[in-house]
Amino acid sequence: MEKIRYERPVIKKLNTGVMNKYGTRTEYTPVTNIDGARVKDLISEFGSPLFVMSEQTIRKTYKDAVRAFTTRYPKVQFAWSYKTHYNNAICSVFHQEGSWSEVVSGFEYNKALLNGVPGNKIIFNGPDKTDDDLILAINNESMIHIDHLDELYRIIELTDELKKRPKVAIRVNMDTGVYPMWDRFGFNYESGQAWDAINKIILTNKMDLIGLHTHIGTFMLTPSAYAVAATKLLDLAFHIKSKFGKNITYIDMGGGFASRNTLKGSYLMGADSVPTFDDYAEAICSALLNSEYSKEDLPLLILESGRSLVDEAGFLLGTVLANKRLSDGRKATIMDFGVNILFTSFWYEHKISPAQEFSHYTEDSVIYGPLCMNIDVIRENITLPPMKKGDNVVVHTVGAYNMTQWMQFIAMRPNIVMIDMDGKPHLIRKKETLEYMNSLEITPEYLKDFKL
Repeated sequence: MEKIRYERPVIKKLNTGVMNKYGTRTEYTPVTNIDGARVKDLISEFGSPLFVMSEQTIRKTYKDAVRAFTTRYPKVQFAWSYKTHYNNAICSVFHQEGSWSEVVSGFEYNKALLNGVPGNKIIFNGPDKTDDDLILAINNESMIHIDHLDELYRIIELTDELKKRPKVAIRVNMDTGVYPMWDRFGFNYESGQAWDAINKIILTNKMDLIGLHTHIGTFMLTPSAYAVAATKLLDLAFHIKSKFGKNITYIDMGGGFASRNTLKGSYLMGADSVPTFDDYAEAICSALLNSEYSKEDLPLLILESGRSLVDEAGFLLGTVLANKRLSDGRKATIMDFGVNILFTSFWYEHKISPAQEFSHYTEDSVIYGPLCMNIDVIRENITLPPMKKGDNVVVHTVGAYNMTQWMQFIAMRPNIVMIDMDGKPHLIRKKETLEYMNSLEITPEYLKDFKL
């Protein structure tokens, strides 16, 4: 019989955090396996902390998104957002499902090429495209989304040098009723900047304007904003057809769809409050179908969703390092992972589950990471059962951005594993080692001799 754990009684303040309609209790059952792979076995084989990706969840989520849009609109194409998660294995899963790639840098562009994506299936976004990037994209017949006039003028110069007609679109920002308005990227609709750029592109007659693109925000909780955005892009498309007699080939609505994570301060949990793919699809597709386009002239609808497609497929496994009492009596649990690899804990209340059986007793706790910095807080308040040193936890819905925005700070970055459709784990990125880190550094000879 296991010895009952004892903790001395304390008098402490009541810290319930932000309440929701379901109270504060967050966990009722342990999470001991992911897609049939035991959490304890994964940690034993690949170490802790450990990122785990579920191929099964990725494919299912992608199919759900495609179904939502293709049942409402006849021409739909997804383009996987590399910045969301550019591990080659993860990207390949999306490409196997039929997704193109959407990139925002030369680094990501070359990654897509090396992953076998044809150049004409790569959408090149972003404000930072070097001459080498633009030349490569032009030669590969990629879709170049122009962000500003300096980029437009440089492409015009390159067309004279390369004797080629690039395929381009412009990124358009606009007022959709959601504030603050995203107007840092692209050309503004209301001020006429977008129409000015369109005229410059078409009248120079050195490139083919084939698309219009917008990305109205991130973690968007208002599907109707997409309907407003689609309507304004269609307005530009009709003006192009009316003035120049040219049809726009595609409308790119970008991404920004919310995942089922819970934002800090939310009254409801993410699973109960975020829109579904069907909600987004209904808003966007209805706006396109209710336009004046004939069935034959309907543009291709491109979607660059990232977070909503991969977030739920990601898990972070970790281990309890220690427990302690804070000065106000609250319990604090220190984990072996911190904000250096779980960047999204700054804005999400990530669900955290014990990976072993636990008692019915629970307590409000603070979850800290191991970093020597005061902001290394994974959860400011969470109701969890007692966990001892060496116990394991599973952090849910971490598949988006954490493995592209993570930092090599104080601790090195861990392994990433993907569990295939048969429940078998595959190492898809090796953890960093001191040898690897030192291989990137060069110490001048005069600094190598010293005495202490």
